[in-house]
Amino acid sequence: MINVTKTFFPPINEYQKHVQRIWDNQWLTNRGELVLELEEKIKKYLDVSNIIVTNNGTIPLQIALKLLGNKGEIITTPFSYVATTASIVWENCTPVFVDIHPDYLTIDETKIELAITDKTTAILATHVFGNPCHVDAIEAIAKKHHLKVIYDAAHCFGVQYNDKSIFYYGDVSTCSFHATKLFHTGEGGAMFANDADLQQKLFYSHNFGHNGPLAFHGLGINGKISELQGAMGLAVFPYMEIILSERKKVVDFYNDNLDFSKLKSITIRENTQWNYSYYPIILESEIQLLEVLSRLNDLAVFPRRYFYPSLNTVEYTKGAVMPVSESIASRILCLPLYVGLMEGDLNRIVKVINDTIC
Repeated sequence: MINVTKTFFPPINEYQKHVQRIWDNQWLTNRGELVLELEEKIKKYLDVSNIIVTNNGTIPLQIALKLLGNKGEIITTPFSYVATTASIVWENCTPVFVDIHPDYLTIDETKIELAITDKTTAILATHVFGNPCHVDAIEAIAKKHHLKVIYDAAHCFGVQYNDKSIFYYGDVSTCSFHATKLFHTGEGGAMFANDADLQQKLFYSHNFGHNGPLAFHGLGINGKISELQGAMGLAVFPYMEIILSERKKVVDFYNDNLDFSKLKSITIRENTQWNYSYYPIILESEIQLLEVLSRLNDLAVFPRRYFYPSLNTVEYTKGAVMPVSESIASRILCLPLYVGLMEGDLNRIVKVINDTIC
């Protein structure tokens, strides 16, 4: 069976070495030695000055919205995983959807200003499949209208834009370290802010508001990652270059062998060092997509309709029609992409797709 993704498992003995350290320290959570070491390794690898690792990739969005959303209207994309919009609603804010660019698949920055009202407090945009939004234009709009910017960068570990980490952009950027991601801690995430005061607020907010063991800065929640998750991250970390290299080989194979006269893929934004996080194809129609999906499933190959559906159509967020997002969501399919995917399997996948769309 070939799924859309497969978790990278480091050698078990290497994971066990880190777990042994947990037993030796007798420390399971509350930012122990392994978590602190993981943060330092990530900071050095990404060349970022601040990071807070968290227990998942959604908590950072919720914390950022709690601090910056002020229960207002949040301009956002309809083309993202449901966690993006769910976090807005969960934090008692109102999602206001803006359609997406048909090639980059990120929020269409030229349409943002038309959606701004006196209730707008922030922009929450997603770097789709690791592909950056037009961050320069969004920053200019935010400054003009005195808005905060939060980036859902769940797919973006290792992505650089204009020669610096994508996590430098926005007031807050977030990432996911879920088991499906190219770097993972089993379940986990991270949040980044350049402003020192905001970084401090993010930090105490993910630890119940604590200012030391007996005092509190303010309201908080439990977003802490455990030492067991830290151990997985430390075991995976040495293999990052292998992971990226192997994923690039799969992406290159698809690029070289799929028939792009009848389908298209995402356009990676200029000046981006991409991380090969996903491989989406966009077919001519939903009927064609369903046919491709059925034929691949018959061979025990299971790509994913991702992102689907367009979030403006979800029951608790229903908003204005978003023609580009709705069209793309109905026709997009993420193909299998992971370390260890064999060329013979890739040949079968490509043949089914090319034969079906011919």
